[in-house]
Amino acid sequence: MNDQRIDVLAQNLIHYSIELKEGEHILIELSGLEIPLARALVREAYKAGAQPFLNITHHTLQREILKGLSVEQAQSQAKWEVARMKDMQAYIGIRSGENINELADVPADKMQIYLSHYSKPLHSEQRVKHTRWCVLRYPNPSMAQLAEMSTEAFEDFYFKVCNLDYSKMSRAMDPLKERMEKTNMVRITGPGTDLSFSIKGLPAIKCDGKMNIPDGELFTAPVRDSVNGIITYNTPAVYQGFTYESIVLEFKDGKIIKASANDTERINKILDTDEGARYIGEFSFGFNPYIQKAMKDTLFDEKIDGSFHFTPGSAYDECDNGNQSAVHWDLVCIQRPEYGGGEVYFDGELIRKDGRFMPPGLQVLNPENLR
Repeated sequence: MNDQRIDVLAQNLIHYSIELKEGEHILIELSGLEIPLARALVREAYKAGAQPFLNITHHTLQREILKGLSVEQAQSQAKWEVARMKDMQAYIGIRSGENINELADVPADKMQIYLSHYSKPLHSEQRVKHTRWCVLRYPNPSMAQLAEMSTEAFEDFYFKVCNLDYSKMSRAMDPLKERMEKTNMVRITGPGTDLSFSIKGLPAIKCDGKMNIPDGELFTAPVRDSVNGIITYNTPAVYQGFTYESIVLEFKDGKIIKASANDTERINKILDTDEGARYIGEFSFGFNPYIQKAMKDTLFDEKIDGSFHFTPGSAYDECDNGNQSAVHWDLVCIQRPEYGGGEVYFDGELIRKDGRFMPPGLQVLNPENLR
């Protein structure tokens, strides 16, 4: 039986998220073996008069390649995949897979080769900069388990989140975008957190269902050398197949001078990837009304209602604070009362308290107004 919710999602992705046009080329890339959405996207692309192309990968097989990956091999693979990507005007990436930790035992030096010599030229430099793109997950029992839900309940949650009216959310973001672009100093306080930084002169970018599904964030970046203080994150974060918890970062003049976690040595190796990995490339508010807790999946966790993320590593081109890195690691802190609460101030004015926007003009982004 065909699930009409999949057809609705495919229509939203093709016509709203990437606005596919007649005659354009679109690469639909499936990481895993979940077929229904990819099939619906191919059909919808043809209906739009476009030319769909399909690429299928699998994490278990990718793990075998990564374990022996050389620089020359990564560069060769990137070369011909970049050539294909240059022929695309649009891209949709469906991230699936049965085990979020499948790459946990790939040696760190091999992952570094993959990130620097394959992922960066293909995705960061070509796909992100030169195509209209959108990346999303697809529901499966593994994701349901991470969310501590039954498979059926998770599927219901997934489609509720992903088929949200993102055009309505986009309009609701405008007052916050305007406020952020007039702000100089930001201060964030909460349990184990007292952080200050400037966002002066940097744009605020709406994430409203165009590049990620689910979506629901508005980001900027700190002035690179302006970050001072300490931050304690209260959600788990998966990176290269390992789950980090109890992450604490201390900053001085923009640089992470001290980092600890459940594996302090391992997190510091990530932060030592390159110079930019110890600086921040993104600061963002999350406010998807249906996402209430972390499930160890960045595409969901960074949009949690009442959260923000503060991201070590590279800045995005749309909001470039000058920081470049092979790392871009969205680390999330939830400030709703059940997570300990917290405050965000813009130039001394209380903007959000315990996860809720306070000024009347920004209350349109509180959950009851977005559902």
